[in-house]
Amino acid sequence: MLGVIPTSEAMRVALEVGMDLVEVAPGERPPVCRIMDYGKFKYEQKKKHANSAKQHQVQIKEIRLRPKTGEHDIEFKVKQAKEFLSQKDKVKLNIIFRGRENAHHDRGKEILANIIQQLAEHCKVEQMPKLEGGRNMIAVLAPKT
Repeated sequence: MLGVIPTSEAMRVALEVGMDLVEVAPGERPPVCRIMDYGKFKYEQKKKHANSAKQHQVQIKEIRLRPKTGEHDIEFKVKQAKEFLSQKDKVKLNIIFRGRENAHHDRGKEILANIIQQLAEHCKVEQMPKLEGGRNMIAVLAPKT
C-alpha cells in the first residue's frame, strides 16, 4: 500500500520492481491500481476458469413408473437410466401408486429390484427401495466411480 500517488510516479515504481501497473477499480476516485505481474495474473485466471469448466454438476434425474408399466416401457426407462449414469448423474426411480394399485406394493418392489439388477454394473444403490407417503416407492442410484 503506497497510498495516493501520481500515475507517473506509480509507473516509475512498477518499472523499478519489474512489474506492471494494473488498474483494479477504475470506478473509484482516485482510481485503484496494483503493482503485479499481469501475465502471471492472466495465466492464473485462465487456469482457475479451466478447472471450474471441467467439473460436472451432479444432477438427480427422475424416472417415473407405475405398477402397470409394460415390459418394453421399462426396458426403455432402463436404457435412459444407463445414459444418465454414464453422464455421471444420479437416478431417482419413482413408482407411483394410485387407487387400487396401492394394494400391490409388492409389484412395485419387484419392478425396482428388476431395474436395479439390470443396472448393477453401471451403478451402486444409494437408497434402497422404500415407500414414502404411502403412494410413492423410491430408490436412488448413483454412478460407479
